[in-house]
Amino acid sequence: MKKVILVHGWQGYPDRGWFKWIKAELEYKGFEVIAPKMPDTNNPKIGPWVSKLNEVVGDADEDTHFIGHSMGCQAILRYLETVNTRVGGVILVAGFIEPGSLTEESFDDEEDLEMARPWLETPIDYDKVKKAAKKIVAIFSDDDPYVPLFNASRFEDKLGAKIIIKEKQGHFSQGNGPKEVPTVVKELLKLA
Repeated sequence: MKKVILVHGWQGYPDRGWFKWIKAELEYKGFEVIAPKMPDTNNPKIGPWVSKLNEVVGDADEDTHFIGHSMGCQAILRYLETVNTRVGGVILVAGFIEPGSLTEESFDDEEDLEMARPWLETPIDYDKVKKAAKKIVAIFSDDDPYVPLFNASRFEDKLGAKIIIKEKQGHFSQGNGPKEVPTVVKELLKLA
């Protein structure tokens, strides 16, 4: 059975907003969908988030797919660095990958910037990620207040990702963002 791992972002939840909708859509289409609550979402750390993915994914293979939002994208990429198998595909929504990906406007205060610093400054082995993921799709919004649109070209250059830019979706946030993101389902069905 094909499975999808949904990974929420910083201060996110596995059962709110478009995650709730997409889980129901994919289950209806016959996927097993796992949407874990990531540890300490108000103060996320790389090690515990990658460990959580190791725990919930089990044996990954080409029938395993990932959908991540914001910092959840980072967690997926860092998880993929650790596997010696190939997964079916990855969809990254409003993600960022390296220093300079976010601007001062991306953070509410200095404390938030400090919390995000390890995620921004700890290098990602893009070659390992590309080897582990059969295909990568990255989706951005033209009005995201946190993740500037220039990140799209970085995902394309560093990961060979297919880029999709949506209009006026903000940060695709679970509280005040879209309740449905049909593009994610459409792209996942292409990957699967």
